[in-house]
Order: sequence, then C-alpha cells, then structure tokens
Amino acid sequence: MLKKVGEREITENGAVIRIGDSEFPSPFKSGLEYASPARGTWNIVHTGMLIPEAHEIFVCAASCLRGVVLTAAEMNAMDRFSTVEIKENNLLEGNLEELLIEGVSDIIGKLPEKPPAILVYTSCVHHFTGCDWRVMFDSLRDRFPDIDFVDCYMNPTLRKSGLTPDQTMRRQLYALLKPREINKKAVAIIGNDLPTSEGSEIIGILKGHGMKIHEITSCRSYNEYQEMAESSLYISYYPAAKAGGKELEKRLGGKHLYLTYSWDYNEITGMLNLLEETLYSLEDSVSNGIISETDYEKKIALCEEEFGKTLEITRDIPIAIDYTFCQRPTSVAKALLEHGFNVKRLYLDGFIDEEKADYVYLKENYPDLMIYATVNVKSRFMASGEKKSGEKWLALGQKAAYFLNTDYFVNVVEGGGMFGFEAIIDTLELMRDAVANKKDMRGLVQIKGMGCGCCGEG
Repeated sequence: MLKKVGEREITENGAVIRIGDSEFPSPFKSGLEYASPARGTWNIVHTGMLIPEAHEIFVCAASCLRGVVLTAAEMNAMDRFSTVEIKENNLLEGNLEELLIEGVSDIIGKLPEKPPAILVYTSCVHHFTGCDWRVMFDSLRDRFPDIDFVDCYMNPTLRKSGLTPDQTMRRQLYALLKPREINKKAVAIIGNDLPTSEGSEIIGILKGHGMKIHEITSCRSYNEYQEMAESSLYISYYPAAKAGGKELEKRLGGKHLYLTYSWDYNEITGMLNLLEETLYSLEDSVSNGIISETDYEKKIALCEEEFGKTLEITRDIPIAIDYTFCQRPTSVAKALLEHGFNVKRLYLDGFIDEEKADYVYLKENYPDLMIYATVNVKSRFMASGEKKSGEKWLALGQKAAYFLNTDYFVNVVEGGGMFGFEAIIDTLELMRDAVANKKDMRGLVQIKGMGCGCCGEG
C-alpha cells in the first residue's frame, strides 16, 4: 500500500508514563529535545542582571547569541549588554583567547562609563578548544584593575554532567563578593531570582531575631551588593543555589543553611525550627527547647481552612502541576491529593533528590498519576492536539497551562518567592482566583523572565 511520504502517526509512547510504572529519578529516556514556548522562567541573562550596575558580555557564535540578545532587548537592558562574535576563522586560527581579551577591551573602551563589574560569558567552544581561562581573565584584570571580572558560562553541553549552567550561574552571581568583617546580625538570602515574600515565615523569624536581611533582588547599587559579604549566615531554598551557598561558606567564612521547599507540615516545621536553632547558635544563646513563640499549630489550622475553601471550588476540576511552578512539584501534588483534590498530571522530565520520599509515596498510593515529559520531541505534537473537548483544567505553572491549552492557571514560576506555610496559603488563594478568572495564557507564557523588571508581570 502506498503511503504519503512523511506521513506518520504520532503516539505518546515514550513521552507519557504512569508514576506507578516510572523510575526515579529519570522517568524518560534522554534524546532529541523540544523547547516549549512557555518562557516565564529566568535564564542566565536575567539572573546576571541582578548584580546592579554590572555589564554582561557574551562571547559566542552568532547562532548562540540570538536568544540572549533578544532577552536583553526584551528587558530594555541593551545598555548593560554587549557581545563578541566567534567566527569559524577564530577556531581555525586558534586565537579565541586573543579574541576574548581584545573584544572585551574594545567594548569597555566604547562604553560611556566603566562599570564596576563585568560578567564575561564564554561558550562551549572555549571548552572544546581548551582555552586558557587564567590567561584571558588575568589579562583583563591587569588592563582594567578598577573593574571586577567574573567568568560566567553559556555552555549547554554541561547540563548533564557536574554543575548545570543554572547552578553555575547562581554560584557565580556571588563570586564578586569581597571578604569583609562578619556581622553576626546580618544574613543573606541567596540564589533566588525573585524576592522572598515578606509574608513568609523565613522573613518573620529573621526579623524576630533582629537580623539585617540582604537579598540580591533588593540591591540597588554595586556597593549595596558588596554589603552582602558581611553576612554571618547564607540561606538558600532554591535547589540550584546550594553549590553557591557552599562556595560562600568556604570563601567568606559565614555559615550556609539550605531549607527545602515543601508542602508537608512536619517538614516545614522542621525547616523553620532548624533556622531558629541556627540563629540561636550564631547569637551564642540557648533556646532551651523553646524554638519560637510562633504558633505553628495556628498556621496549620489556617492551611487546613484554606484547603477546604479551595476544594469546594475545585473538587471536580482536573489539576496539573509542572516543574517550573515550584522547587518540588511532587510535594505539592502529594498534599493536594491527600486533601481530596483531583490531581491528574505532573509535567516534568526528572526528579531532584529531595523529592524521593514524595515520589515513593505517590507511586505507592496514586500509581495512576500521569507524568508528561516537557522536552521530549513528541511533546510538541501533544501540545498542539491537547484539549479538543473543551474540558476545564486547572494548571499550576506555565508549562502545564501551555500543554493543556488552558487559560485557568496559576501564573507562578520558581516558587514565586513563597516558602513555608505561607506558600501553601498563598497558592491555594491563587488557585481559587485562577478558577474564577481566566487569563490570556498564550500572551502571558511567551514573556521571558516573569517578574524581571520590564520583562512583564503575571
């Protein structure tokens, strides 16, 4: 039988799996990947711009520069952004070091004012050709001693070995901090693209101890950024920031504390108690077992009340959660399912280590929960053909909203700066609002770097 060339049946095989049939931490095989047009998460351009007054210079091939140039343009930050283009002859002639040194120097000479810091982004070809990093950056520092240079990386080949580009960027974000006298009453919250919510228990506890709180998202000058180095404690709650916290602990002498994002009451209480105990140790005081005057039982009761109010509205509505919504989508799914919500899908491509207990629980108790890949090439076709029946879905996260083609979604990325009991309370309120008020999904998800200045708000 003759068949039209190129005609083929698209199946979900390999891109969808029951959690009961999946394996931890990788439910899908790696292969050719697809990038959906849901762009709300931040990239290395957005994150680097958090250093106030700093200038970014990308040294890459033209094809690689297209995306980062567009990001800077969308941010209205082209005055803080420059590029050096690598061409084929540079590879053949072996002059990549000279190109970087002279290219960066030329850009600095043409800037209206010298910036206090420059982030130089190299690419995969610098690694492939074995460039001498010390020669490149020592030369720049010798030429411009009044500028702080930091090496940053746009190298997608490192995504699955060692530190990922995201982890590396969040580490390098604080590499310019210079040692100074430690202030026991100062703390830095690190690794977040979005500011920590003022209503979170983290902020409440720190203020209760009279701590001066530094966060890069609130720094308005390079000098203010440098003040972060006085911190005696570095707090991170975004998984990709852990490497940066350990580096700061080693280099500047403060203590790093990682607090995991969770929707489990016991786990949240444990994290907040750990923060309290750490603060008492810094103050050289003893808590005598009384962690705080904060009554977490009241917080839990309020969470339960919010669960009930939200369930009344969403009981029969199928819910999907994606990995861009928060740090641990499995913890959110577990809590919602335990409270009777109709969670049907997770959109993710893998699990992080701290999700192991949640994963095991879901696999044993809700084996029919479906996991949908987001980067599998078949995901493209599933997105274009999804939800033809008009069924109403509630999505938590932009990717889930895009793949389900639903305008009923919680438009939050990277946890939205929420943590602890307040994250539960605020998210449940956002869920009720999402059900009641349609959004322009197509218009919102294409905006890069949600919450990043001119990049747009949701």
